Amino acid sequence: MNGSPSPLNPTSGSLLGFLMGGGAMTGWELYRAVEETTGHFWNVTRSQVYRELRDLERRRLIVAGEPGPRGRVPYELTSAGRDAFGRWLESGPGPDLIRHHLLLTVFFADHLPADVLSEILRSSLREHERVLDTFRHLKDGMDDSLPGATLTFGIRYEELVVQWIHETLSGLSRRSLAEVDGLASEE
Repeated sequence: MNGSPSPLNPTSGSLLGFLMGGGAMTGWELYRAVEETTGHFWNVTRSQVYRELRDLERRRLIVAGEPGPRGRVPYELTSAGRDAFGRWLESGPGPDLIRHHLLLTVFFADHLPADVLSEILRSSLREHERVLDTFRHLKDGMDDSLPGATLTFGIRYEELVVQWIHETLSGLSRRSLAEVDGLASEE
């Protein structure tokens, strides 16, 4: 490679972090670790995990071990991988990018019937309330560690989304009533 190595993306960096703390892990084990922890705020698909593992191995930041049961290959960090993880972590996160599907739907909701939008919002409300309950339950067993701080953020985020959905539903109800009143006065 010429010059300095290309920087790690957040997904690659996080996979190195799991290997840093967990020793050798297969792609499947890494995916499960992500799903159970950072997957609540950093979504990663299985295909991304395997794609990033191939790239990390090509860059010699990890090394593949001997295949085990079901042909699953364990990966370990190399010293270059430990150094790359340290540089990635110290470089800071950069700007947050919001990708919130419900916000996108509501932005274009003038093209939806009010009852359809209302059902979408109610369905999202149920899901966010479920996640909020899960996070609160997880937080009960946690101390004031830094992973606990990320869980506190998750709780506050879900509380905010639940409140926003309630407010949006309330505004939608007022809008629907005003539209009905407007139709009645035209008659």
